[in-house]
Amino acid sequence: MHSRRKTFVVWIFSLLILLCACSEKNALERIKETGAITVLTRNNAHCYYIYRDTPMGFEYDLAKAFAEYMGVQLKMVTPRWDSLIKSLNSGKGDFIAASMTITPSRENLVDFSFSYMDIQQHVIVHKSNYQVKGIDDLAGKTVHVRQGTSYEERLRDLQARGLGLNIKLHDDTPTEELIRMVAEREIDITIADSNVALLNRRYYPDVRMLFSISEPQHIGWAVKKGEKALLDQINRFFEKMKQERRLTRIYKKYYSAVEVFDYVDLKKYHHRLKTRLPKYGDIIKRASTEHGFDWRLIAAVIYQESHLDPKARSNTGVRGIMQLTQITAKEMGIENRLDPAQSINGGVKYLKKLYDRYEEIQGFDRMLFSLAGYNVGPGHILDAMKIARQKGLDPNRWSSLEQTLPLLRQPKFYKNTTYGYCRGTEPVRFVHRVLTYYDILKREGIS
Repeated sequence: MHSRRKTFVVWIFSLLILLCACSEKNALERIKETGAITVLTRNNAHCYYIYRDTPMGFEYDLAKAFAEYMGVQLKMVTPRWDSLIKSLNSGKGDFIAASMTITPSRENLVDFSFSYMDIQQHVIVHKSNYQVKGIDDLAGKTVHVRQGTSYEERLRDLQARGLGLNIKLHDDTPTEELIRMVAEREIDITIADSNVALLNRRYYPDVRMLFSISEPQHIGWAVKKGEKALLDQINRFFEKMKQERRLTRIYKKYYSAVEVFDYVDLKKYHHRLKTRLPKYGDIIKRASTEHGFDWRLIAAVIYQESHLDPKARSNTGVRGIMQLTQITAKEMGIENRLDPAQSINGGVKYLKKLYDRYEEIQGFDRMLFSLAGYNVGPGHILDAMKIARQKGLDPNRWSSLEQTLPLLRQPKFYKNTTYGYCRGTEPVRFVHRVLTYYDILKREGIS
């Protein structure tokens, strides 16, 4: 009798466990129930970042399209690279969208979607480096890559095959940062996926993208093992995106042009001061006078933004002679960003709004803060000021922000900020170029 009772209790207990397991909702059901989806990604130029207070990035645009497809809200979470899969499997996100290469080792840990991009790993060197011409030339050289990447796997494979190269591993250092280090000759060689290399060649034109060291590889989104319903939904989404060519349009938005910056051509600048500036000089002067700015400084900003081209459009979607985002244009009451008068008036009005925010900053530094905020958004300026305080620098001095803005591209600095990753070298360069153009205008004595 005792044995029967014990068997019955065990049976009931097993049934309860089975019922609990059956009642547990899968990821897709939870997403539909909560009306929100959490995406694990990376805070960098090709995944997800904030530009002038607007979220952007190839992976962000894809994830946003998927959220719209599902009819739910989107939340982006940016853990360390080596924590992405762990974060997924611990329930901190619904899937990974981080330009992650599909590899056998990762397939043991997660389930991947259909591939939405094919890439190859390329060797990246400075444009002056002609010593490395083929894969055998890597022998004896040191190659810098982030730890835990498919780059490291491939380099280990080359070592195992007898290629005597040295591998220097970096802890959670973005590939973009390693490319910058090559451009500034801090390191000699790194490896980058073709999509990452092409995108960053725009920002760092002093690097060369050499031969590939891998066969074509595939990039996909990753879900937790066994989440078949969500994976099927993602795959249906990608099929729809491909059929409607929306995937191609998003790709072209970020990767179609290979360069976004030409070195300053002073000869062209002097020529355009004569051929283009007179067309808009009166509008610039009126708007500048209304808001208390030197019109020549405003002209310098406009030239840096668009080369005085009212139809200018950047790869990030800002448009017009003052390169306004849709959000800023709407905020400033601009109906048509391509109308030069509206764009100039709206852009100067927005610059004045930024200028008024920095009333505690003394002298011309106030204008430099405003220019940097115009370029990259005021949120990142606040983050840079916070870092300045932490480093014992005066947060109200431009000389401090010249040091701290570039730090926002490094995880150890931006992970504790409000607005996250930022290509912080860009606003610094923007300000320097504007000041160069401004100085020329003053020396030319144009009135």
